[in-house]
Amino acid sequence: MPGIEARFRLAWPGFGLDVDLVLPARGVTALFGHSGSGKTTLLRCIAGLERAPQGRLVVDGAVWQDDRSWLPTHRRPIGYVFQEASLFAHLTVLGNLRYGVRRSAAAHRVGLEHAIDLLGIAHLLGRTPDRLSGGERQRVAIARALAVGPGVLLMDEPLAALDLQRKQEILPYLERLHDELEIPLLYVSHSPDEVARLADYLVVLDGGRAIASGALSEMLVRLDLPIRLGADVGAILDGVVGELDRQWHLARVDFAGGSVWAPDHGLTVGRRVRVRVLARDVSLAAQPGASSIQNVLRGTVDAIGDDEHPGLLLVRVRVGASVLLARLTRRSAAALDVVPGRELWVQVKSVALLE
Repeated sequence: MPGIEARFRLAWPGFGLDVDLVLPARGVTALFGHSGSGKTTLLRCIAGLERAPQGRLVVDGAVWQDDRSWLPTHRRPIGYVFQEASLFAHLTVLGNLRYGVRRSAAAHRVGLEHAIDLLGIAHLLGRTPDRLSGGERQRVAIARALAVGPGVLLMDEPLAALDLQRKQEILPYLERLHDELEIPLLYVSHSPDEVARLADYLVVLDGGRAIASGALSEMLVRLDLPIRLGADVGAILDGVVGELDRQWHLARVDFAGGSVWAPDHGLTVGRRVRVRVLARDVSLAAQPGASSIQNVLRGTVDAIGDDEHPGLLLVRVRVGASVLLARLTRRSAAALDVVPGRELWVQVKSVALLE
């Protein structure tokens, strides 16, 4: 299926962008990196807001830019969400949404009602921006970007200006976009939690270059380039709630290779969820034994890599079709004879449900 081919080169005093990427046609691609790594510049090149003379951009088979052609921003079927909502103060919420629709090409329009429903803003339509909370304003801004019927949705740190409570309010709506939209969503962020919760595909930028890219679940367990979303390395598992233990307030999450128990925060059986397992919360054992650890899985050592500390190792373990990481001391690894191909018991002490 066609996706996005993006090749850009820019040279400015003190900064350069040099990327050559092929991105998925659907789902959330997170552009992740430190401030100044080139995330926003790449997004602006895709939008046509920065003109990279040496560039090529193909979206769903259509050439937006190459050596012979250039599609200006207003002709690119994109929706763009900035850090600030930037709504028209003199218009109601509905007026802001209709303004976006009027400026869109008829061939790309989608139902305004769909955007309103996706972002849960039907009760806000008669209000003006000054009567909205920060989270509500940003939800309206996202709905306005969707109302133009974009072929690509670009989001530049849309939660950066919100406090923690407002972020938690809006994240479920972003997850809904992830589940229901049939277009690619490019999401700029330096927030590990947002990336872990929303992304399907990850592009890591540093100094204007894409130093790594790939499916999120595969990127996070690479040992040649350990990617730390926050303080530690870890794996992401996508699964389905298979059972609820009402007595102990736990949910069994079934994934490709096994299952783990996670805290139940009002889940329902059959719901798709994502869990994060940090390497420091995984231990290995030659034999299962009586302990407080409830999540014990059979696995096979796949690879071993260095950790930041000279006395530690990162061990990649395959559990069925899934992969987990474990952080061990070198002494423990030697005592267990941890080598590629060795079958061991994987003990998961803690699981974080991303919701």
